[in-house]
Amino acid sequence: MADIARLTQVIEPEAAALGFALVRVKLTGSGDERTLQIMAEDPATGQLVVEQCMALSRRVSAAIDAVEDGGEELIEGAYHLEVSSPGIDRPLTRAHDFADWAGHDAKIALVDVGKGRRELRGELIGIEGETVAIEDRKAGRIEIALDNIHAAKLVLTDKLIAATRPLDTSGAEEIEETLEEEEAHD
Repeated sequence: MADIARLTQVIEPEAAALGFALVRVKLTGSGDERTLQIMAEDPATGQLVVEQCMALSRRVSAAIDAVEDGGEELIEGAYHLEVSSPGIDRPLTRAHDFADWAGHDAKIALVDVGKGRRELRGELIGIEGETVAIEDRKAGRIEIALDNIHAAKLVLTDKLIAATRPLDTSGAEEIEETLEEEEAHD
């Protein structure tokens, strides 16, 4: 099993060198169907465009190869590398994400549920210190320790769409409909 913390140590400087903030490093799948997923964003736009993803992918590939050529195996066997922007309904992985996206709907899965619910959904209130607050639709205001959050992400709503900077649409005019798509519209 790959050490995500070690992978992050290798990947984060490559993202930073390009001016990007690392959002998440995740390894999914098994066997030859594993994917190393890297999400990053340009702090100026909150997204990455295709060219930025390609640049980060090349740097990360070279950095991983250099470490492995030095004798350290970061990822055992074959894997696919996927570099992407976090998207509108982005994962909330860093403490400041919970502050930056306060006022928007979020879904939070907990590590330890105790006697409560495993998943919370509602308006994200924010974070104070190491405590995240959410106005859960069913249970009201709930405060959760940051280290008790297994996963969190924004929920796609009209409010979120309105608040999100427009995506880069360069190249959109070059998209052509295929014959199958044209027939589907008829």
